[in-house]
Amino acid sequence: MSVQDTPGTKRAVTAGVDWAKDNHAVCVLDADGEPIERFIVTHNKTGLNRLNTVLDRHGVDDVGIERGDGPVVDALLAAGRTVFVIPPSQVKALRRRYGSAGNKDDRFDAYVLADTVRTDRRRLTPLLLDSEPTTALRKLCRARKDLVAHRVAATNQLRAHLQTALPAAVDLFADLDSAVSLRFLTRFASQDALDWLSPKRLAAWLTSVGYCGRTDPAVLHTRITTAARGATGDHGQALAGITRAYLATIQTITAQIEALAQQITEALTVHPDRQIFTSMPKSGTVRAARLLAEIGDARGRFPTPTSLACLAGVAPSTRESGKARVVAFRWAVDKQLRDAVCDFAGDSRHANPWAADLYRRARARGHDHPHAVRILARAWLDIIWKCWTTGTAYDPTQHRALQRLLNQDQPVRA
Repeated sequence: MSVQDTPGTKRAVTAGVDWAKDNHAVCVLDADGEPIERFIVTHNKTGLNRLNTVLDRHGVDDVGIERGDGPVVDALLAAGRTVFVIPPSQVKALRRRYGSAGNKDDRFDAYVLADTVRTDRRRLTPLLLDSEPTTALRKLCRARKDLVAHRVAATNQLRAHLQTALPAAVDLFADLDSAVSLRFLTRFASQDALDWLSPKRLAAWLTSVGYCGRTDPAVLHTRITTAARGATGDHGQALAGITRAYLATIQTITAQIEALAQQITEALTVHPDRQIFTSMPKSGTVRAARLLAEIGDARGRFPTPTSLACLAGVAPSTRESGKARVVAFRWAVDKQLRDAVCDFAGDSRHANPWAADLYRRARARGHDHPHAVRILARAWLDIIWKCWTTGTAYDPTQHRALQRLLNQDQPVRA
């Protein structure tokens, strides 16, 4: 007789919730994997109350679900349940445990989630939520990142438009979406307006807007006069209206990016873990905030640096069968976390000799830039994890690998 079958021993009852937009399919299983109850709950307060009422009636403590945030998860955690997040990619693979067809069905997915919690609970990690300040910081950073992507898209649309409407303005300044470039296009939106400019007039205008670039106004004027001419007359004025529309869009997005950056700065300043991430080389404010927000502050989520590296996608995936061994790129990862870690690692090499040396050696072995950055990111995560778990800031003088490298360079420099 097993421990579970011992008289008086409570046998686990599990549940799975298949998340959807308006309704959620729920399946409750007994300890033998037999469905006790299947039902649908609506995505509102009444539905979530009913969800917990039914789970309470069956004594469900463990619940499997495909995502780790939102009102459903909040309701389950508030009721004191243990939530296990099983990503959709894993659920897709797990369907084949129950048949070769692999059909997608909400009720069946709820069953798969519940049964996976029942049979594989020891392999699953309970969901640990970050604090509210960290969650808010994460949403701010991701919103800013989305707006930056929108600005890039709008700038690309403006560039494509200017190729025919006003070619001289495309490469006039270093960046098309820079402040001086946007102000220039606002003032000189058509070829007719550009034709009015002389070297002296251009120099006077640049002075009036506080242009601090290193390019001589005469050189800029030469770029204008030697570029292909844009549309003139009524046609040019019509295209100038389109240019102004793109400019208004980019300026609005830029203003909101700056507003979010200010909020991020304020949120990071008061965060308890601020000093850990701002102490990293080339971390800045937004980059440090992204690292903090994506890693979080729920220490129990990453018991080892390897677990953090795997979720960040900077540890390779190894597959072995017989004599065959393949080391491949890891696809099933937290892409936001990977982007934040690799963005930091890629820039850290410009300020940290140890990081620069690690990157250089990876490139010397034949790895391309993204692969070398992931190798560097993997090494940094060991350091970040140690600082994160101990609550200490990064100190270059205590970084032994860095100090060894610096000490090796001393005789050479002497």
